[in-house]
Amino acid sequence: MSWQVSESVTFEDAIALTESLLEQMSAGQLEDREIQAAITDLVKTENGARGFFVTYLTDNRPLADNPATGVIEALKSSPEIVSELLVKNLAMSSAMVIAHRRNNDEENAKGSNRVRQRTANLIQQIKSDLVAKKLKELHESAATGEGNYKAFLQRWGYDDEQKQVIQKAISEVCDRN
Repeated sequence: MSWQVSESVTFEDAIALTESLLEQMSAGQLEDREIQAAITDLVKTENGARGFFVTYLTDNRPLADNPATGVIEALKSSPEIVSELLVKNLAMSSAMVIAHRRNNDEENAKGSNRVRQRTANLIQQIKSDLVAKKLKELHESAATGEGNYKAFLQRWGYDDEQKQVIQKAISEVCDRN
């Protein structure tokens, strides 16, 4: 199987490509090196990486619960893009658990918690100094309201409780590394 992901891949196309990739992975049709090559191509661009993560982390199959070696190695291939998205995914999924519970939506709260756990697992397996640096910066912004992630936190309108949950998720990930 040959995967070609265009530099101009759209977010929507990246989602579709990832869905196809996950189907083939689930069916055992791909070798680890093929998985790695496909994901490496996807995460070269921000749209590709965003489409990959939104699909991979929310998929109902257990593939993301125990990522293949090829997945981890592919994610290491684009450290800038991947680190930023992993850090933000950890924050967003953690905060959304609170938002869903406030709306008495336990099903979506569980889904957000699963995304948080999967993201934390990827962060731990990648073992990146850049991810660790960005996690510290996000933790600081969530604690102080200042810093590199101030605009990100403001854009999503996270309140104090959500910022505390984000800090806790970061602390848990950092404590395990």
